[in-house]
Amino acid sequence: MGRGELKVLVVDDDFRVANMHAGIVSALPGFTVGAVANTLAAARAEIERAAFDLALVDVYLPDGSGVELVREIRFDAMMLTAATESETVRGALAAGALGYLVKPFDHAALAARLAGYARYRRILSAPEIGAAEVDAALLALRPSALPSSAASQAAAVASPTKDLVLQAVQRATAPMSAAQVSAAIGISRATAQRYLATLVATGGLRMQLRYGSTGRPEQEYSAPV
Repeated sequence: MGRGELKVLVVDDDFRVANMHAGIVSALPGFTVGAVANTLAAARAEIERAAFDLALVDVYLPDGSGVELVREIRFDAMMLTAATESETVRGALAAGALGYLVKPFDHAALAARLAGYARYRRILSAPEIGAAEVDAALLALRPSALPSSAASQAAAVASPTKDLVLQAVQRATAPMSAAQVSAAIGISRATAQRYLATLVATGGLRMQLRYGSTGRPEQEYSAPV
C-alpha cells in the first residue's frame, strides 16, 4: 500500500459483485483494497486483523444485516445494496453510513462516490477547520456534488496522454487491460492505470473484470455502450 492511500474493506455476499467493487476501488488513485469479505463473520475477522479507512457494505448478508456491521465499526462506511426499504435506508444512515448507493449502478457512480469521499477526507485532514470547510466536506459526500467533483479531477489531469489512452481503448475491438494500453501507446503501466481510473470516474470508460481459471480477476476497460 502506498503512502496516503485509503484502505477499503469490501463486503458483499456475491463474490463476483464483491470482486467487481474491489476492482473499481483499486483502479482509483489513492485507494487500495485491504480485504474482501462475503459474510458478517468474515468481515468482522478482517477488522480484527487490520485497520481500514472505509467499508463498502451490502445490506443482505447470509449471516445478518450489513447495517449491523456499520453500527459496530469505528471507521467510515457506505452502503452498496439493492435494499430500498425506507426503514433500511434510515437505519443505515442512523448507524453511521456516509452514503447509500442502490444496485444496480454504473461503475462511474461508485467511482464518483469514492472521489467525493477522498475529497471529504482531505478536507477533514486538518486538525481544525471552519464552517466553510465543514460545508465543503459534507457537500463532497452528496450525489449532486459528485459530477462536478469528478469533472474537476478530470480537468486536473487533462493531457494529450489521457486522450491517447481514451483513443486506444475506443479503437480496440475488445476490452483492454492497463498493461495492453501501456504497450499500445508506449507509456508505463502505472501511468496508463492512472488515466484509465480517471476516465472511469468521469464516465468516459467502463471497467469490468475478466475471470481466469486461477488467481485474481484482471481489470479490463472498454468504451461505454
